[in-house]
Amino acid sequence: MIIGSLTVEAILYDAQSLKDKRSVLQSVSTRIRQKFNVSIVESNHQDVWQRTEWFIVSVGTARSQVEKELQRALAIFDSQGELEVTKVDWEWL
Repeated sequence: MIIGSLTVEAILYDAQSLKDKRSVLQSVSTRIRQKFNVSIVESNHQDVWQRTEWFIVSVGTARSQVEKELQRALAIFDSQGELEVTKVDWEWL
């Protein structure tokens, strides 16, 4: 069994309140959960308007399978115009 995780940090330049931020985060996390075999949670900066950090995990029998799921999830972040990914950390267990 292979466990892969991503820590993704991003900036939301247009967020003017926590409500704005949560709207974008909810949209992104819902799309990722519905399309891919991953778990995702906002892991840091919950009380900051324009900054966020997500932790994404996928489990599978082959590393290539897990990596493909995580790459696809990361592509959703990159396709969002409302946020800019500033840092991505990969970890394998």
